Amino acid sequence: MSSAAAQVLFRPFQVKSLALKNRIVMAPMTRAFSPEGVPGPDVAAYYRRRAEHEVGLILSEGTVVDRPGARNDPGIPVFHGQAALAGWRAVIDGVHQAGGRMGPQLWHVGAVQSFQTAWEQDGVESPSGLEAPGKPRGRAMTEEDIADTIAAYARAAADTQALGFDTLEIHGAHGYLLDQFFWAPTNTRDDRYGGATLAERSRFAVEVVQAMRAAVGPDFPIILRLSQWKQQDYSARLADTPEAMAAWLVPLVEAGVDVLHCSQRRFWEAEFPEIDGAEGLNFAGWAKKLTGAATISVGSVGLSGDFMGAFGGEGSSAVGLDRLVARMEREEFDLIAVGRALLSDARWAEKIHRGATDELRDFDAAALGRLD
Repeated sequence: MSSAAAQVLFRPFQVKSLALKNRIVMAPMTRAFSPEGVPGPDVAAYYRRRAEHEVGLILSEGTVVDRPGARNDPGIPVFHGQAALAGWRAVIDGVHQAGGRMGPQLWHVGAVQSFQTAWEQDGVESPSGLEAPGKPRGRAMTEEDIADTIAAYARAAADTQALGFDTLEIHGAHGYLLDQFFWAPTNTRDDRYGGATLAERSRFAVEVVQAMRAAVGPDFPIILRLSQWKQQDYSARLADTPEAMAAWLVPLVEAGVDVLHCSQRRFWEAEFPEIDGAEGLNFAGWAKKLTGAATISVGSVGLSGDFMGAFGGEGSSAVGLDRLVARMEREEFDLIAVGRALLSDARWAEKIHRGATDELRDFDAAALGRLD
């Protein structure tokens, strides 16, 4: 890909108060290098390096809200308490000094156990006490638990704004807490947070968004990450038709989401090929079409292998980005998130900008064990 072809990735973009110099987003990637949940100088330097080398927007690794059991690894950073928030202030100050923009990804893992550590957290909670269909773990949340969790998300949103971050992202994908409410096999509740329809099961997420919007006011951008697939079931689908997808996503946008971050394992795959063919709109494309919201696409950008394989030690080679440029040129989605390629190579965006694709590094799973 030439430098000229890449220019579509380097157009500015703005949503509410968030002004970006280009369309490249650093995707959230769990690193677990924060002892006792506190991000230190090495974490701050890791993010700053990406800002120094032309990443338009950095989304942090998942950092958890103030609820028992919200994280499933002792090295995952938290987003509450004086020490952790001071660490995050150092992170955003460094990114801003490097000319970057950043938001934390606010997270609750629900009943999902980490596949990288055997650590057992206390207070495991989820919609119905299920980690996966038919697999009990922890306990079902009471309505009081739900109210307290919504309040914890709202406090995290207020802290995000107070620390000087530019945006925030809510993790609602990949089988974690919000997604466990969306997904019928892990939400068997018979109260107002359950239901036969996806729209009914979205009530918890809608109330989370509403509380966070109230905490930050009308002009602070809120991003919501979503997925059809789950780490518990790669083939799972929440919405099998555009009509079902609209019934799911429109209420979330109406509640206060500005940007939908649409995760799929391979960004170039059509979401509904039976409607518009194998080269049809992807998840982010359909989400934008159905809601009118801005969207971020993500999924194996610039690499040959699926990202879940990385956790099994698989590497991946750098490959052409022509499919990405074509979709960006037709404005199918607004932003593109890059994960492993940026994890392995802090200069990835800079190299793309100057057309130096021959300098791109392959992904080596060993990078997961370092903060390069």
